[in-house]
Amino acid sequence: MNNIITMALQRLPLTLLIFSSLCCSSFSSSHEDPPYVNDLLEMPGHDSQAYPSYFNIIKEDDFHLESKISNLKRLDDRDNPATSAETVNVSYLGAKGDGTDDTEAFKKAWERACSSSKGGILVVPKSSNYHLKPIRFSGPCKSSITVQIYGTLQASSDRSDYDQDRKHWLVFDSVENLSVQGGGTIDGNGNIWWQNSCKINKALPCKEAPTALTFYKCNNLILKNLKVQNAQQMHVIFDTCTNVQASSLTVTAPAKSPNTDGIHVTNTQNIQITNSVIGTGDDCISIVSGSKKLQIKDITCGPGHGISIGSLGSENSEAYVSNVVVNGAKFSGTTNGVRIKTWQGGSGTASNIKFQNLEMYDVTNPIIIDQNYCDQDKPCKEQSSAVQVKNVVYQNIKGTSASDVAIKFDCSKSFPCQGIVLQGISIARGAGKVAKAVCSNVKLTDDGAVSPLCP
Repeated sequence: MNNIITMALQRLPLTLLIFSSLCCSSFSSSHEDPPYVNDLLEMPGHDSQAYPSYFNIIKEDDFHLESKISNLKRLDDRDNPATSAETVNVSYLGAKGDGTDDTEAFKKAWERACSSSKGGILVVPKSSNYHLKPIRFSGPCKSSITVQIYGTLQASSDRSDYDQDRKHWLVFDSVENLSVQGGGTIDGNGNIWWQNSCKINKALPCKEAPTALTFYKCNNLILKNLKVQNAQQMHVIFDTCTNVQASSLTVTAPAKSPNTDGIHVTNTQNIQITNSVIGTGDDCISIVSGSKKLQIKDITCGPGHGISIGSLGSENSEAYVSNVVVNGAKFSGTTNGVRIKTWQGGSGTASNIKFQNLEMYDVTNPIIIDQNYCDQDKPCKEQSSAVQVKNVVYQNIKGTSASDVAIKFDCSKSFPCQGIVLQGISIARGAGKVAKAVCSNVKLTDDGAVSPLCP
């Protein structure tokens, strides 16, 4: 009885928080959005039994992110040949697709498609390789727009072409109702950048390298059925976007290519990433501050560093990530499985996160929370402040660990991890050996069969 009372008291603050957020949900949109606890629990595949009873006060209704993304069906309908949208083929504007520079033809094609009041369809023909310098496809456009990539876009390998902006290659900036698709390939041609990385050659100074494909301030966005490969640095970034569907993507780079995250999400909300295969030299998917309401489903990850929330709180910064569901993923030979990583000295929260239905095959760190993350040559200074990690559920995670430690919770002494729930965990060392859990400064609940257990 004493244990039950103690657990109830520990859970009372979260109950009050959830009740408060629900009561405030009728506020004007000019107010700061409340925590999306309700939407987190309504994600497809949610099992209320995976959460302690303090989550059960939330009414469960069908939740479909698609219903919150306006115009997406209309965007897909533009594949219909009967559409009245204006079609602009880059080859008609001078693109040759023979390895010579086609940058100007693509700029002209974008200007024409974007300026069409009927909606524009920019077509990149198949069986051609279009050589491109950095391009910014800027909005706003007069109507919705589709980019149909059937062929291959290949980045210039001349690093001097990026002197004006070393951070980007292809950028879609401030475009509403945008669809990028078609089954083609976006090739960052990154080998020359990797060779000149300080992570490959320690004698070289550390310099920025371009992201292959960036979406900045894009609302109502579809990215689907494309291959993105060999990025100079990160492959795909969603930055300050709202209402995003990314699906049926293949994102690849060599395992030793430096900092080549597959999909990076920053300051973005209402996003689905589904049915994709990602294998790179860094995180398959990375989620950083300002991001909320993410659904990640049916992902194959490896090689790479797994699916990471963070890093958060670097250089004593404030960071917030909330309402993330990872439902259905397979990790093969990755450095990490699902990871939350924060720097000492930061502030803010990473909260309301669920990892469920995951398979791990020879993963070095299958489950890890690291609040002492330090990615620098010199040891990081010990600091008392930290990004608070709370309300994280791990459910139905099975497989093998490549190291002795299958579960590691290295949490802050000043801001311990709170509301961590493990349910249905079975991770072995490999070859039938027993793995172990290493847990410090964590408030943890085990529900059902869990192996390995925190001591």
